[in-house]
Amino acid sequence: MTTNRKAAIIGGGVIGGGWAARFLLSGWDVAVYDPDPEAPRKVGEVLANARAALPALADVPMPAEGRLTFADSVHDAVEGAEYIQESVSERLDLKHRVYAQIQQSAPDALLGSSTSGFKPSELQQNAANPAAIFVAHPFNPVYLLPLAEVVPSPKNDPEAIEKAKEILREIGMFPLHVRKEIDAHIADRFLEAVWREALWLVKDGIATTEEIDEAIRMGFGLRWGQMGLFETYRVAGGEAGMKHFMAQFGPCLQWPWTKLTDVPEFNDELVDLIAGQSDAQSGHHSIRELERIRDRNLIGFLRVLKERNWGAGKVLLDHDERRRMGNIAHPTGSGAPMVLSHQQVLPGWIDYNGHMTESRYLFASSETCDAFLRHIGAGMDYVAGGHSYYTAESHILHAGEAKLGDRLTGSVQVLGADEKRLHLFIRIEREGMLVASVEQMLLHVDMKAGKSCPAASEVLARLMPIAEAHQALPRPETAGRHVGQRKS
Repeated sequence: MTTNRKAAIIGGGVIGGGWAARFLLSGWDVAVYDPDPEAPRKVGEVLANARAALPALADVPMPAEGRLTFADSVHDAVEGAEYIQESVSERLDLKHRVYAQIQQSAPDALLGSSTSGFKPSELQQNAANPAAIFVAHPFNPVYLLPLAEVVPSPKNDPEAIEKAKEILREIGMFPLHVRKEIDAHIADRFLEAVWREALWLVKDGIATTEEIDEAIRMGFGLRWGQMGLFETYRVAGGEAGMKHFMAQFGPCLQWPWTKLTDVPEFNDELVDLIAGQSDAQSGHHSIRELERIRDRNLIGFLRVLKERNWGAGKVLLDHDERRRMGNIAHPTGSGAPMVLSHQQVLPGWIDYNGHMTESRYLFASSETCDAFLRHIGAGMDYVAGGHSYYTAESHILHAGEAKLGDRLTGSVQVLGADEKRLHLFIRIEREGMLVASVEQMLLHVDMKAGKSCPAASEVLARLMPIAEAHQALPRPETAGRHVGQRKS
């Protein structure tokens, strides 16, 4: 029996709950400690949102969800934890007290802080083991956004930081290694400058909170989401690139446009002005509704980036590939139907009836068939050489239903094979029960010539012994069925 790795989350607010969800849905066991009696409810609500959102970004099965516990003490939470994430309030004295309690029980465990402002050297002050403490600053929602700013100090062991970064990659995050300590790290420094300008625009009556948000989401925010700042400006420089952009727009930085170094007086009048406009803008939605709207929009945006292997989408593709390698099935032997794929019904596979949609049954079959072709040496390297197996005919029989979250296995039985043809019977099963079968006839082709030809000798050397062994297997009852044929 495999024991899951354990993460401890200290502080169960929005950020701590997001961390808990990210680890849980990545297959880790998670222990949360928060003295707030409402913590289980709050974490549970974040986890519910994450369960609806994070799997929608994946195209391979999610691991089995880990076990969530709420500990009665810091000691109970961190005991046996491989990774600890602190997400308590932004008070340095509180963080120091929490670190002292953590390191009484787990002095050498990796200890990341979600702090948005403190430097690691400040967090490490008077710690029993300062080398274990570093910054791992995420962005909300933690379960969807991949960025985590990893900030070490000179006291940190580089190997330990690399281990922490690898753990973050394993749960689908993008660890951005900040090369020097700085207050508020990188992203929040940038956001604070934009926030300061926005407050001035509202205070001076130039724009409302809604108008400022529209300026961001209808314009440069869309560019930033997929190209960032400098790459966006490089494109703006045209064929001459960044040097031309700097020459053209650099002088305006000296003009008195911004109030970047000036801060509006933070008083009740400003607070009421901002809060009132924000209520008028979004007050008709509850916070949970806004979170769900945000998550659905982020999923759509991130999936577009994923389709193009760009920006945050590249992180998602890389994470899928990690999990895909972990899900590769090992054939059970040539003398039995060969189990070749493990898959999971994901949110994007569901139709309006709540069942797996038609195309995904064929997708599950295709994944299984591709695994078999790889097994006999006719994978992508073989295709790159100009030869492939093409599907000439298919018949699908729906024998059951698959619903969201169901785990499926795909197996192959070779009904017949010669040097040009391959006749397969593929079973898609859920917990040993048949969901669908797909019977396929494939032809081996010379892709350049556009016609069938004998398969390579090394492929036939792997295929034919399996075909011969499978001749001894009982022929599936539904093999050779035609559409509409009644069941016997």
